[in-house]
Amino acid sequence: MQFLLTICFLLASPILWAHGVHGTGAGRQYQKPDTDFWSIFIPSTEAAITHMDIDEKLGLRIIDSDGLPNHKTGAFPNAHNPNHIEEQYYQFKVPLHPQKAAHTTPLNHADFGVALNGVPFDPESAEFWNGNRDWNEEAMSPDVNLGLDSNNAHVQPTGAYHYHGMPIGFVDKYNYRSTPVMIGYAADGFPIYTPYAQDVNGQKKTLRSSYRLKTGQRPSPPNGPGGTYNGLYSNDYEFVSGAGDLDQCNGRTAVTADFPQGIYYYVITQDFPFIPRCWVGTADASFRKGPPTGNRRGIGPQGPGMNGPMGMRPPPPRRF
Repeated sequence: MQFLLTICFLLASPILWAHGVHGTGAGRQYQKPDTDFWSIFIPSTEAAITHMDIDEKLGLRIIDSDGLPNHKTGAFPNAHNPNHIEEQYYQFKVPLHPQKAAHTTPLNHADFGVALNGVPFDPESAEFWNGNRDWNEEAMSPDVNLGLDSNNAHVQPTGAYHYHGMPIGFVDKYNYRSTPVMIGYAADGFPIYTPYAQDVNGQKKTLRSSYRLKTGQRPSPPNGPGGTYNGLYSNDYEFVSGAGDLDQCNGRTAVTADFPQGIYYYVITQDFPFIPRCWVGTADASFRKGPPTGNRRGIGPQGPGMNGPMGMRPPPPRRF
């Protein structure tokens, strides 16, 4: 079975207009449209996708995307993010029938998943205290300014636009505040949903994560940055079982409109971890960044203005 989620060749000219081609050599730069041209072609969630293809083959869901958002973005570059949005060449693979593994797996700075508009969910920043990877600055903290726009997204040095939290411009197209809406796939194949559901009485509720700020003080230098646990670092939080509605990987098992028999799904929450920081299944290698997988345009550290090793894979077939 094959899903071709693109606009036909007859719309080639509008596509080029919407993408704002500048011929940079490294990739097409993206110029956000004044109006949402693509909204007139959106009868459903999956039909919102205008620059990605989803194929099903050999037990895999294969997602080719150019990584360009289908909604308005903030201004890039900006004072805290010097990078332009540019076309990417992604090919993500996820299992059609995901299974839980014996143990959870941390992201280790891989992309957590991909939204149904082809933009990656990439929650972890590349900023650390004193180069110590135990103290990763939290991109969504109000005390960290990495140039995020209103979609909780910014741009890597490679031009890759990516989400650190709820993709507001994307989900605002749907009635996501009254019912769970599927908005993407995690690297292990399980679906990703918005945080709204119904309780046992049929009343709307907002699903809450089970992470809480630690109490007390961080370790002092040289073992840590010192200071009060206030959310500046991802390690300021700890999982407290039962404190919210979701498990350690910010997921739960429940019935949804897409899966009436029930399924495990991940949730993008309003509070930490925002985007999950671990997988319950086995993540595909295509969500790793850069070499050695060769399945996507390689990138190095993801922080604004940072440089890293580059790698390239051949672009996927263009189906515009």
